Amino acid sequence: MRIQSLLLLFAAALAGCVLPPKEAPHPEQLTNDRVGLAGVAAEPVADGWWNSFQDRQLDRLVRQGLKDSPTLVQAQARLGEALAQTQSAQSKLLPSANLDASALYQRAPENYLIPPPLAGHTFWMGQAGASLGWDLDFWGRQADAVHRAQALTQSAQYDADNARLMLAGAITQAYVELYREYALVDIAERSEAQRQNIVNITRRRVSAGLDTRLELRQAEGQLPQARVARTQAQAAADLAVHQLAALTGQGADSYASIQRPTITVDAALPVPTALPINLLARRPDVLSARLNVQAADAQRLADKAAFYPDVNLRAIAGIGAFGMNNLLEWSARGYGAGPLISLPLFDGGRLRAEYRGSEAQLDVAIAGYNDTVLHAVQQTSDQITRLDALARERVDLQQTLEANEAAYSLAEERYKAGLASYLSVLNAETQVLTARQTMVDILANQAVARVTLLLAVGGSFDPHSSRILTRINP
Repeated sequence: MRIQSLLLLFAAALAGCVLPPKEAPHPEQLTNDRVGLAGVAAEPVADGWWNSFQDRQLDRLVRQGLKDSPTLVQAQARLGEALAQTQSAQSKLLPSANLDASALYQRAPENYLIPPPLAGHTFWMGQAGASLGWDLDFWGRQADAVHRAQALTQSAQYDADNARLMLAGAITQAYVELYREYALVDIAERSEAQRQNIVNITRRRVSAGLDTRLELRQAEGQLPQARVARTQAQAAADLAVHQLAALTGQGADSYASIQRPTITVDAALPVPTALPINLLARRPDVLSARLNVQAADAQRLADKAAFYPDVNLRAIAGIGAFGMNNLLEWSARGYGAGPLISLPLFDGGRLRAEYRGSEAQLDVAIAGYNDTVLHAVQQTSDQITRLDALARERVDLQQTLEANEAAYSLAEERYKAGLASYLSVLNAETQVLTARQTMVDILANQAVARVTLLLAVGGSFDPHSSRILTRINP
């Protein structure tokens, strides 16, 4: 510490104009306690959560996507780049050695540095030597660079984990959408069959003189609409297959291999009645954002250390001579060792600009972390609210659907018996169709919301804390 103090005073005396500026105030970083992220998990949750849907095709598609996704390839490449930068930074803490040798055939000027008899003649000049250098890193500049590189490497790893989590979630949600579209195809086919049945009933009633051709035309006019709805539903299912193939990194040749989902959407990924808020702390993007703050602060400290003198140890040893025959003589040897101190006297404001830039990057990183945490809390709360609302909607809609199904059956029987008009049957059928479609939407939306909630809490609902985020109505 005494040597460091002397060097610092020496630097201040000679380079007062390039002393580090006073540190500017930085934004306040949200603490774990303020957002309830106590008990931070060290690692994100592992893969495999989608197996809760118990669908082998889904598992195959997710693993296919994780294997072939260009997004993940890019994330892994960025991780490899960050790891290489860490290794490069660590190497600067170690001594470096070089071995150099040269042989030059030249003519020496007559009136220059080389004296007679070599002046004005041509000859060989050879030399060989080894040099050793070691940056003592008195002010921790290289150590801070290593800390920055390590933080960025771990951040890149979490970014890759987050990319895997988001891709698996996107594929699973697309698979639920495919389930939705096939369910709507079923409803459209069932509606078409019902309308064909009504047409048949109407024809018999016209033959019996109970209806006119007006009612028959009305019934027949509804049948093409049902076919259009079925065609549209099938097209939507095909589009969902295309999207799923694209997400899994496959082309048009894979469309035929994607079959109808067999998942039970209302049973997959059951959500507990209470979730601990500290689950958010293991989200890969939260962990990555926190490490970005650490990396930015390490860069700031490294830029601050650049204002102080560098202290290096240098040592050289080798041989050199005029004429290759003299190169191996004992008198051709030479060596030396000593410290090398360099300090900035004038740099045109470069060091100050770099330091101000690193302070600004630290502010950006802190703001980014705060935004990531707040977004995580909001996203999780939004999905919990959505799940709670969907659960209530499902209960009410189930009662509506049962009532509409009963009303349609009754209207169909009354129409068959000549006790009701075709319009009453059509109205009852419309209400049933709407209720069925809405029920499918609610079931699919519940599954999508559960997947989104799972992504929001880092990949699992497994509680490890008594600190409660909120409660979800069963």
